[in-house]
Amino acid sequence: MHTSKYNRPLVVSKAVAAPLLEAHGIGKRYGGVRALRQVSFDLRAGEVHALVGENGAGKSTLIRVLTGAVQPDEGVVRLDGRVIEHNSPHRSRALGIAAIYQQPAIFPDLTVAENIALVNEPGGLARRIDRGARRAQAKELLRAIGAEIDPEREAGRLSMPEQQLVEIAKALGGNVRVLVLDEPTASLTERETEKLFGILQQLRERGAGIIYISHRLEELGRIADRITVLRDGETMGTRQAADTDVRTLIRLMAGRELSAVFPKRAVKIGETVLDVRGLTSAAAGIRDVSLQVRAGEILGVAGLVGAGRTQLAETLFGLTPADSGSIRVAGSEARIQKPEDAIRAGIAYVPEDRRRHGVVAELPVRANATLAILQRIAKGGLLQSAAENALAETWVSRLGVKTDGIDAPVSSLSGGNQQKVAIARWIATEPRVLILDEPTQGIDVGAKAECHRIMCDLAEAGLAIVMISSELAEILGMSDRVAVMRGGRVTGVMDRAAATAESILELALG
Repeated sequence: MHTSKYNRPLVVSKAVAAPLLEAHGIGKRYGGVRALRQVSFDLRAGEVHALVGENGAGKSTLIRVLTGAVQPDEGVVRLDGRVIEHNSPHRSRALGIAAIYQQPAIFPDLTVAENIALVNEPGGLARRIDRGARRAQAKELLRAIGAEIDPEREAGRLSMPEQQLVEIAKALGGNVRVLVLDEPTASLTERETEKLFGILQQLRERGAGIIYISHRLEELGRIADRITVLRDGETMGTRQAADTDVRTLIRLMAGRELSAVFPKRAVKIGETVLDVRGLTSAAAGIRDVSLQVRAGEILGVAGLVGAGRTQLAETLFGLTPADSGSIRVAGSEARIQKPEDAIRAGIAYVPEDRRRHGVVAELPVRANATLAILQRIAKGGLLQSAAENALAETWVSRLGVKTDGIDAPVSSLSGGNQQKVAIARWIATEPRVLILDEPTQGIDVGAKAECHRIMCDLAEAGLAIVMISSELAEILGMSDRVAVMRGGRVTGVMDRAAATAESILELALG
């Protein structure tokens, strides 16, 4: 696999007859969603085996199975040819299987030495602590990977690369045999990435096997021996990294057909409603974003995890105000420093996590549907029940919310109907712009089709819709235009006719 960024030859590990770690026929369901379907994967000692796939492909679920955090419904995991019975995080770590995630599991108020000791010191809670030995062990483990970090430093004061090094030191202390790295270079500079790759080379020379998860496909030709692609919870194939190019990987990752659950209708596109120019927010990680959305248009916003899509929505809605740039709604400049400013300007936002931010599960449907317009349905500081009930009934009917009545608690509704209530709350504000962040995440196919129908109805009524989605099929099926983000920037905008899974992934991956 050849790239322009890395021109060094791949260091290929020696072939080993039997796998060090093997997952065979792994299946896992969450309710009606099948996260993994007969997935098989193996790792050899001294090998870096990359695991790639778009968001929702099943990578995280497979890793949780391998580390014992999730029990599979079917299939087995073997280490050294022996089935791991009753796997758990504690058991897998005792066997030498360790995972380092994109956000390291560091206790910020403890020292570096204390963090390393948590998983490596023997004995129970009542054990005697030898602080000198603890510091010495931490210093030795850090020295072994070339990390110049004081064991007495407070872990919360470390940079992200330093936290990752502490996690690797923890794994070394546990005599790691299998190390899982989830997006390890997402927040690293090129120099820090080179240092990490050097450490991984040391680990493989000691015989450790490394599972490497990354959206940065250009890295894989430098670091990986083999690459396995997951798509929709299934294994698409395993290839030698040296013989695989980026385009082939993108095709394997994205090659499914659009489903009939996307009832996109052609509607009349009007004048520009949302006009964003040079929007920048250091706190949100948004840099120089410019885009326009017209009346009746659905602008899909695509990108990989960490691309800045949700952060863009939060900046537009005033949750994380912009430092510079301009936002115009229907031709008028909007100065948005808080959500109230956004609502006043005609912007509504349905967030990704509906259970935490979209609905209040304990409140009835009527209260949820009118929560954003309480001032409009109150007189003298008192809520007008008749007005609240009338509005709630209207939106329950228009959006087809299936409920026992407007007094039913939202917690009693299905996920799809909770999402409809979340949409109702913000449509009731009569916005000009509606931002939907992952509008169909975690709901079944039938409910997805209903939400997509609602989106088409709203677009037909003249709303400008910004739809953020991790599902390429949804982006391609519902968008009039697609904006692709990477690293807090918009890397490209394309019309519906020009948008393909491959072209979107190419822009998302840089």
